[in-house]
Amino acid sequence: MSLFGPSQVTGDVVTLMRTNPLHLDSEGLSGAAASAKDETGGFQGLVLRALDGVNGITQKSLSLEQQMVVAPQSVNAHDVTIALGEANMALSMTKAIVDRVIRAYQEIISAR
Repeated sequence: MSLFGPSQVTGDVVTLMRTNPLHLDSEGLSGAAASAKDETGGFQGLVLRALDGVNGITQKSLSLEQQMVVAPQSVNAHDVTIALGEANMALSMTKAIVDRVIRAYQEIISAR
């Protein structure tokens, strides 16, 4: 079984290719995001898009919650409960990631 063809390997240089579109490229973008790269690319763009996603989930849950208070017959209680659970999980995961990033930064600074 050959992993690389002779044209791909020359000396110690091997051309690396993304085999799964879900993998990140060298700039931190996934397959679809790499083709539609915006002005904030790389790690910064990845973090901003993730935070925008968390914000969107939270805004959706708040909207459903307000709609439940104003017009209870127009929204299903299960949908509100699921949206609130998703928002809670997204915020909890974001907080855990931020805490780990801060801890890693503090370890880097203290290692100096």
